[in-house]
Amino acid sequence: MSETTTHIPEEKARIGAPSIPGFTEEGEDLSPINDNTSSPLGGSAAKAHSHGGGVGVPDSSRAGRLTSYNVDDFAKLTGREEDWRFTPLKRIKGLHTDELTGAAPKVELTGSDVVTLSEVPADDVLNGIAHTPDDRVSANGWKYATTSQVVTIPKNAEGEKATLRITGESLEAAAQHIIVVAEENSEATVVLDHVGSAVLAQNVEFDVRPNARLTVVSLQAWEDDSVHASSQQALVAAGASFKHVAVTFGGDLVRVNPSARFTGERAEVELYGLYFADAGQHLEHRLFVDHAVANCKSNVLYKGALQGKDAHTVWVGDVLIQKAAVGTDSYEANRNLVLTDGARADSVPNLEIETGLIDGAGHASTTGRFDDEHLFYLMARGIDEKTARRLVVRGFLNEIVQQIGDEALQERLTDTIESELAATDN
Repeated sequence: MSETTTHIPEEKARIGAPSIPGFTEEGEDLSPINDNTSSPLGGSAAKAHSHGGGVGVPDSSRAGRLTSYNVDDFAKLTGREEDWRFTPLKRIKGLHTDELTGAAPKVELTGSDVVTLSEVPADDVLNGIAHTPDDRVSANGWKYATTSQVVTIPKNAEGEKATLRITGESLEAAAQHIIVVAEENSEATVVLDHVGSAVLAQNVEFDVRPNARLTVVSLQAWEDDSVHASSQQALVAAGASFKHVAVTFGGDLVRVNPSARFTGERAEVELYGLYFADAGQHLEHRLFVDHAVANCKSNVLYKGALQGKDAHTVWVGDVLIQKAAVGTDSYEANRNLVLTDGARADSVPNLEIETGLIDGAGHASTTGRFDDEHLFYLMARGIDEKTARRLVVRGFLNEIVQQIGDEALQERLTDTIESELAATDN
């Protein structure tokens, strides 16, 4: 795997890897760029390898896109927009156009006597501290969510673990708003466990306050008839750490957009993801890390497996290092393993840099099939091909499973992976 590390004495650069079919590997090195000369990446430095534009240009980079709480400020979707070009709009069940008046999934909190769950009205002061819709579905969800479920981790709490079970009981299009507040110096793990059947536009905000340490596991274990679009945004204060692990197996169409914005120095963000798509499933993850202040770190790693006809996964990773974010250290990577014919993985890592005074930044993406050498090695030691394939996939995904840090949940995910692999054998 190639890596990219940058030390650039220039004003602004943007890199983007294209959609990757078959087997490819992308990891681009940023050579010194002078704004007065052409970029060695082709074209101007601000637009190299882009889908058109840079910071401040609408619908180009995540940094330049419209944000609004008003759904009418967003144009009607056509599917040709950069943010929606991979998403089959006919399958999102009107989340972008309809009144979302169905019953929102039921929410239950378990696992901790310290972490609390409350409900506040949509106009409460907590709403919008860490979240502003940046697409039409998110804004539509904001419009129709009449209340917000608030999970609060109190100041100085240590090692708390809580599960927010989110159970869908209806296929009528609905909206939901969830807020997780990690107060100063707290430490906790919160699992968002999505189960049942739903057609849901969901907004989730994480308010990670100074020196707090919050781990979130967003588990999408829906039934096969579910449609879920979730915008999950975090605000990360000085000295805080935020780890987000997205795990997606269930649902017909699932689109999860995690993002993190730094508001204070010496903060860290880790975004991990694991997804396994079967025949006909569309699983999409789009993430954004906004380095707006100096001396912060971010690391992104998503891994996915695909099997069956028309299984489709999409991963888009956007990292912005703003001019003020000197001393930034950032890296993002996506790995995809295609298990059968007829499956497709799209992977697009994007990196925007507005200052050369950084410790490092880079991205990489791979999509491919089984490594024949790995299979040969295992089979040469008496392991049959079916078992050898399972071991390779299990080992490939286990790096993400281990990031969860909860033995019971890790065991549940391992069992789910085994069930998915068993389906391949049939």
